[in-house]
Amino acid sequence: MDTGFSDRFWESPDGLKLHFRDYPGREDRVPVVCMHGLTRNARDFAALAEHLAGERRVLVPEMRGRGDSEYARDPATYTPATYVADVSVLLAQEGISRFVAVGTSLGGLMTMMLAAAEPDRIVGAVLNDVGPELQAAGLARIAEYVGQGRNFPTWMHAARALEEVHSAAHPGFDTEDWIAMAKRTMTVQQNGRIAFDYDMSIAEPFQAGGGAAPPDLWPAYDALQGGPLLIVRGGLSDLLSEETARNMLARHPDAELVTVPGVGHAPLLDEPAVVAAIDRLMAKAA
Repeated sequence: MDTGFSDRFWESPDGLKLHFRDYPGREDRVPVVCMHGLTRNARDFAALAEHLAGERRVLVPEMRGRGDSEYARDPATYTPATYVADVSVLLAQEGISRFVAVGTSLGGLMTMMLAAAEPDRIVGAVLNDVGPELQAAGLARIAEYVGQGRNFPTWMHAARALEEVHSAAHPGFDTEDWIAMAKRTMTVQQNGRIAFDYDMSIAEPFQAGGGAAPPDLWPAYDALQGGPLLIVRGGLSDLLSEETARNMLARHPDAELVTVPGVGHAPLLDEPAVVAAIDRLMAKAA
């Protein structure tokens, strides 16, 4: 089966044209919905989606203000609750009643919130370097760089700028890795300059305190107990503590924890141990 994706769209409740990648898969398998982090887009899941496609349909939505999705008219709507409402419309449009969720950072918060609203819909989940408790240090670090509207003349300049900010999270990256990350997170503008592929206004509610996470997500996390769970943690993560990850593991009857050594926030989900764990989860998911 062709595992290349189609570019498709849906409309948010407030009338925004939002984009998602749609990878084909077997109709007798529950599909996978991959949800990206705060400043990211569908390209983050390219390798994983291609790996899973064919066996399962994979949908990779881009939240409002990211990638090829329309920017919000009101920056106050850049909050997890709004993103969840947007994705719920997509699921309704595509007739998806049950799915496996893969969520990185913000996408993991969304996964828990979706489970809290309708726990029976999520038959398995991957939470990538995120949990119901977030460390203040990681949130503060994200607040420092989100919304910084820098642009660059070449991909090498862009890569070096990313390395300056994120080297502590990916100490093993070489120049090619940083260029690859730049091409995942940035885009060439009409003027030829390279800039981050998101609306800088997403920083406003995040830095105001309302765009990070709801105050108590443990009940939402516990709503994921209806299916297998994979917790992925970067060994150097400043957002998901080892203690929180262990507590998550203890509270879930069918959870696995994979820690990626030498990586901070967040693992790329292409690490061999992580891919193997995702495959194990998919084998158990209905």
